[in-house]
Amino acid sequence: MDIKKIQDAEMENKKILLRVDFNVAVENGRVKEKFKIEAAKETVNYLLSKNCKIALLSHFGRPEGKVDPDFSLEQLVPDVAESLGVKINFISDCLGEKVADGLEKASDKEVLLLENVRFYSGDESNNEEFAEKLAAGFDVFINDAFSVCHRDQASVTGITKFLPSFAGFQLQKEIEEMEKLMRDYARPAVAIIGGAKIETKLSVIKFFDEKYDHVLVGGKIANEALEKNMTFSEKVILPTDFAEDHFDVGPETINKFSDIIKSAKTIVWNGPTGKFEEEKFAVSTNAVLEAVIQSGAYTVVGGGETLEVLEKNDAMDKISFVSTGGGAMLSYLGGEKMPGIEALRSS
Repeated sequence: MDIKKIQDAEMENKKILLRVDFNVAVENGRVKEKFKIEAAKETVNYLLSKNCKIALLSHFGRPEGKVDPDFSLEQLVPDVAESLGVKINFISDCLGEKVADGLEKASDKEVLLLENVRFYSGDESNNEEFAEKLAAGFDVFINDAFSVCHRDQASVTGITKFLPSFAGFQLQKEIEEMEKLMRDYARPAVAIIGGAKIETKLSVIKFFDEKYDHVLVGGKIANEALEKNMTFSEKVILPTDFAEDHFDVGPETINKFSDIIKSAKTIVWNGPTGKFEEEKFAVSTNAVLEAVIQSGAYTVVGGGETLEVLEKNDAMDKISFVSTGGGAMLSYLGGEKMPGIEALRSS
């Protein structure tokens, strides 16, 4: 892996800007799935062991470049503190004097959580002046947010022009797992692709069609593929029956999917196979999960909705590797450019 890694750099007593992805689902004031937050723990602990001062930088929701209290990261403070096991000091901005003051006053083992970077339009537009302001006052930038590495944005790529930049431990693991899925996998190998927006999934379906033994397609994208009369090779299995209103696949398809999954040695799963939010349409998704667990295969799961399925069924520890990236996972496996990773290349 020819990227610059956190463990290969001098980190002692540095001021660190750590890009994380805390864009998580919140319900009744609490985080629904804490996995993305917990994924940053190894990197945070390593930096604290080096006596670093750390500021966590993330986006949250879609405030469209405007300050919106509904999208403030302040509401995540209790869950971040609990998940990371550290004291969190929330800073109500992500740049400027408030950040500088917070860094100056930070006590040992205290971590700063900066306000939503997308309260500024300069993030998504990758404004160079904004990226420079983000970098001000820090010694090192670390990207540990695989899930945004397919984005060319100020807090992902722009900032690497102004600070020495390295990959955190979670990002390194994600890249290693994606490479395994592409080049070093046991057969039979099965990909399960669900969710919505068929156009965003076509490149990854094509990849797995060429490499794997079966590609099982469910969810809304299966409906879209059938409606548009899309044609694939015989390795791509589309549903042959559905539940009411096509919100889930039917029993015949569930049985076929399950039989294929149970014989697999490698499984990649991204996206539910039905409208799982409603229990009556979660039948196929739950059946897929059960078959995946029964298979004993090396399994990699990604995508926010799929993570919700795992957490809801208390199955996170039954999966070989859970990726923090949904779109990023699809982009990587589909051979698309990953600007956030390219920005960390060592050459």
